[in-house]
Amino acid sequence: MADLQMTLTLLLTAAVVVLYITEWISIELTSLGVLSVLLLLFQVFPVVGPDGAPQIGAADLLQGFANPALITVMALLVVGEALVRTGALDGLAQTLSHPRLSPRDSVVIVLLVVALLSAFLNNTPIVLIFIPIAQALAKQATLANSRVMIPLSYAAILGGMTTVIGSSTNLLVSSALIEQGLSGFDFFEFTPLALVLAVPGLLYVTLALPRLLPDRAPTVDEPRVGGGKQFISQLVVPDDSPLNGERAAAGVFRSLPDITVRMVLRGARTIMPPFDDIVLHAGDLLVLAATRSALAEAAAGHPGLFHPPRPYGLDRARDRLRDMGTDEVRDDTEGATEHVLIEVMVNPASRLIGRTVAQTGFQQQYRSIITGIQRRARMIRAKMVDIRLEAGDIMLVLGREEDVDRLRQDRDFVVLSGTKGLLPRRRHAGTAQLIFLAAVGSAALGILPITVAAVVAATAMVGTRAINLRQAGRAIDRKILLVVVAALGLGEALKATGGAAFVAQGLIGMLGDVGPTAILSVFFLVVALFTNILTNNACAVLFTPIGIGLAEELGVAPHVFAITVVLAANCSFASPVGYQTNLLVMGPGQYQFGDFVRAGLPLLLLLWLVYTIAAPIMFGL
Repeated sequence: MADLQMTLTLLLTAAVVVLYITEWISIELTSLGVLSVLLLLFQVFPVVGPDGAPQIGAADLLQGFANPALITVMALLVVGEALVRTGALDGLAQTLSHPRLSPRDSVVIVLLVVALLSAFLNNTPIVLIFIPIAQALAKQATLANSRVMIPLSYAAILGGMTTVIGSSTNLLVSSALIEQGLSGFDFFEFTPLALVLAVPGLLYVTLALPRLLPDRAPTVDEPRVGGGKQFISQLVVPDDSPLNGERAAAGVFRSLPDITVRMVLRGARTIMPPFDDIVLHAGDLLVLAATRSALAEAAAGHPGLFHPPRPYGLDRARDRLRDMGTDEVRDDTEGATEHVLIEVMVNPASRLIGRTVAQTGFQQQYRSIITGIQRRARMIRAKMVDIRLEAGDIMLVLGREEDVDRLRQDRDFVVLSGTKGLLPRRRHAGTAQLIFLAAVGSAALGILPITVAAVVAATAMVGTRAINLRQAGRAIDRKILLVVVAALGLGEALKATGGAAFVAQGLIGMLGDVGPTAILSVFFLVVALFTNILTNNACAVLFTPIGIGLAEELGVAPHVFAITVVLAANCSFASPVGYQTNLLVMGPGQYQFGDFVRAGLPLLLLLWLVYTIAAPIMFGL
C-alpha cells in the first residue's frame, strides 16, 4: 500500500510540473487542484505508521496557509508596495540620473543599485521603478532599450539571491527546512557564496551582455505613457500653498519645476510672460503647459493643488469649481482613496464636441477633474475652461480609481491603454523609509525574527497611511500564495510516502560513486534548468526535500543542499517565464523568447561553473 501512495504522489508531482510549465490550466487552479487531489488521496489511501495512526492528514497538507515564510513573503510585498506608492525610492532614482554622470556610467550604476535594493526588497516593484529611468538613460547614451532592459531584470535577480529576504524563493527554502525539522537560514547565511556567484554575474550583465543583445528600436506605434506631450492645464493658487507669495526667478516658479506658466489671471488682469519679479497671490489662476509626468509630480507633491482652495468660504469655492468645470471635490487625500491620472481621448462621435470644459459637467457626472488638455499640432494659450473640445483631444483626468474607471463604459471617450498611473503619496515617503529600514535592520541584527519584523512593518505601513488596506490586499500575489501552499503540501506528501528519498536514491544511483562535489554540481544544474520552465517558488519548494534526501544519503549537512537550491532556483535567466521581472522588461525591450535564451543561458552556465569551483571550498567538502 505504501508503494501505491508513493507512486501516485510521484505521478501527481510530474503532472503538476507539466501543468505549471504549459499552463494549460491556470496556475492558481492547478495549485488548488493539487491540494484537492492530495486531500482525497490520503483520505481514501491513508499512510499509516507503525502505531496504526495516519502519518499525514489535512492539517499537514494545508499547513502552508499558516507557513511563517509565506506570511513573511506576503508582508514584504506589502512593504515594497508602500515604498512604491509613497515614492520613497524616487529621490534615489533621480540621483542616479544626475547630469554630472555620463549616461553609460549611470546605466551601470543603476544596475548595481537595483542589485543592492533587490537584496532587501521584492525585486518586481524595483524593476518597475527603474524601467523608465533605464529607458531615459539609454536614450541619452544613444543605446536601444533592448540593450538595457534584460540587464535590469538580471541585476535584480542576482541581487535577490544574496540574503534570506532578497527573494521569496530564499524564504521558502528556509521554511521548507523548518518543515523538515531542521533550522532555517540566518539572515546572511548564504551571502558569502551568493556574492561569489553574483559578482561575476554582474560583471557579465554590465560589461558583456549589452554588447550581446540585439539592437531593436521601438515600434513606431508603441505607446509612450507620459512622454513629451504638452497638456494645457490650470490651477488656482490656494492660500496655504507654497506658491502663495512665491516670486518668479528668471520667469520660472521654483514650486512648479518643468512646468511652463503661460499666463496668470488675477481678477480682471491678465499677466503674460516674461514674469520678471512677479509675486503670486492666493486666488491667482495660472494657465500652464506641461507634460503628464510634470503635472503628476505637481499633483503628488502638492495634494489639492489642482483642487479649488477651501479657505475662501463655501460659496467662493463653489464659484471657482464652476469656473474650472467642476462642482465638488471630496478632500480624501489623507484617506484610503487612490487618486490616479488617466489619459482620455474625445471620441469623434462624442456629444461633448463643441462644448467648453465648463459646459460638459464632467466633475458632476464622473466625480473627476480634467487637469489638462492636449491638442495635436498646436498649443493653446487660453483658460482651460474656455477650450471647446474637438475630436481627438486628449484630456488628462485626475480622480479616484473607481470613478475614472467608469469612463471606459462611456462612448463619448476612449481611455488610452496603458496610461493610468497612481499618484504617489509623497508626504508619507519618509515614514515608509523609516519603517523599512527599521524592519530590515532589526532582522539583519537578529533583534527580531524575520517574520515578526515583516508583519510589524506591513502593519505599520497601513497604520501610518503610507498604504491603505485595499492597496495592501492588491499587493499580495495570489499566484505566489497558492503555488507555495500547493508545493509545500506536495513536499509533505513526498516526505510522508518516501517519494523524496526514492528520487534522491535514484539520482545517486544514476551518478554512481562520483562524490558529493559532483552530485552537488549536477543537482545545481538540474534545479537551475528547471527554474526556467517552472515557477522559481515551486521549483525551490519541490527540490528542497529532494536535496535534503540527497544530503542524508551522502552524509552531508542538509543546509549545503538547501543553499544549493536557493542559488540554483534564482538562476531564472534563460526564459521570459523564468521570473516575473523578465516578463516586465520583455515589452519595453522589444524582446523575443530566443533573446532570453541567448542572453541567459551563458549566464546560467557561468554561475554553474563558478558554483562548481567555489562550493567545495566554501562548504569544506
